[in-house]
Amino acid sequence: MNNQAQEEAARAKRALEGTEITQLREANENLVIATVHAQTLTEASERASRQKEEFLAMLAHELRNPLAPIVNALAVLRRVATAEPLVPWAHDVIKRQVDHMTRLLDDLLDVSRVTTGKIALQKRATTVSEVMLQAVETSRPPLEARNQYLTVVIPPKPLTVDGDPARLVQVFSNLLNNAAKYTQEGGAITFSAKQRGDAVVLRVTDDGFGIAAEALPGIFDLFTQEDRSLARAEGGLGIGLTVVRAIVEMHGGAVTAASPGPGEGSEFEVTLPLLQTPPSPPIHTMDVEPTSPDLRYRIALIEDNIDVNASLKTLLQLMGHEVATAFDGVSGVRLVQADRPQIVLCDIGLPGLDGYGVIARLREELAPPLPVMIALTGYGLPEDRARALTAGFDHHLVKPVNPDDLLRVITAECARISKMRS
Repeated sequence: MNNQAQEEAARAKRALEGTEITQLREANENLVIATVHAQTLTEASERASRQKEEFLAMLAHELRNPLAPIVNALAVLRRVATAEPLVPWAHDVIKRQVDHMTRLLDDLLDVSRVTTGKIALQKRATTVSEVMLQAVETSRPPLEARNQYLTVVIPPKPLTVDGDPARLVQVFSNLLNNAAKYTQEGGAITFSAKQRGDAVVLRVTDDGFGIAAEALPGIFDLFTQEDRSLARAEGGLGIGLTVVRAIVEMHGGAVTAASPGPGEGSEFEVTLPLLQTPPSPPIHTMDVEPTSPDLRYRIALIEDNIDVNASLKTLLQLMGHEVATAFDGVSGVRLVQADRPQIVLCDIGLPGLDGYGVIARLREELAPPLPVMIALTGYGLPEDRARALTAGFDHHLVKPVNPDDLLRVITAECARISKMRS
């Protein structure tokens, strides 16, 4: 090969190497750009998820606040004697709708926890019959409102699962409510359980509107809600079954849906593994005195919402308690210091000094014995409860609080303290 040919070959080689280097550099740059872009998308997704969760929590809080005085006012109506026959009817209608709104709020928060993996189970040995009976009791109002016939078939021998009883009751009350919603007035619903090998199978069946075949595969998907003709008037968010599936799967079980078709009814089947080892004997804790209508307490109520403050004060006074109120944190601290009540009911989102600041000041400045301190708040996430208890509250109750539940907490706490001092 002559010199000219060698030089041309060398130039071609250098050009090829230059092209390869350029292509490699461009590939590296594209890889870096793609990596940065993917990281940006991931961060944006995580930020959007946090924002969604914070928004849902704030939405639930803002919606719980107006529900609280409605619940309190209903309890007042129940305790006020009246000759007007329509008042009990109006009371029951409002209560059913408030309960329905509360369930929707709970579902809204639960679906947020499901999508972010924040649902925590409190498992223990739980009998299937216990779960079934509590679920039936929870779902009784919508069933009675439609005059529907419910048949409950409990297994002849005790069956035990390793589960969170509250969450399992939520699963089956949700399925029963769903059956009531999509079954005509006077229809029939069956709730049954039986053992199948090492598992228990629980079924909720109805003779209602049924489910179209094309809707079955996605029935448990988020925000899926089939338009079942007249039943669509019942509304809903289309998230309840998503929560059901998540809770069941967290228990190591499975849930399926079946229907012959529209107008032919439907069946939801939940399979849960049975607890193979015999349950440990229950741990007996110190009994508290039963709730008594003769017990009267001095209560300080610190709540900035005027209607919540007034309605809860009226309700507590009707129960026979002595109630003093404050509308902000600083005034609430002064009230407790001056009156030394036995019970402090304190909102968290207070102007000036929030509930955490109130509890810190009271625990720092009051001499023992301290009053029982109960947080009443619209913030109901597990981390909200943990923060309240860590701050020093004895209890964390989420609005709207069932008045009977509040009274039981107050009575149990005062009875406990009375025993400790005696």
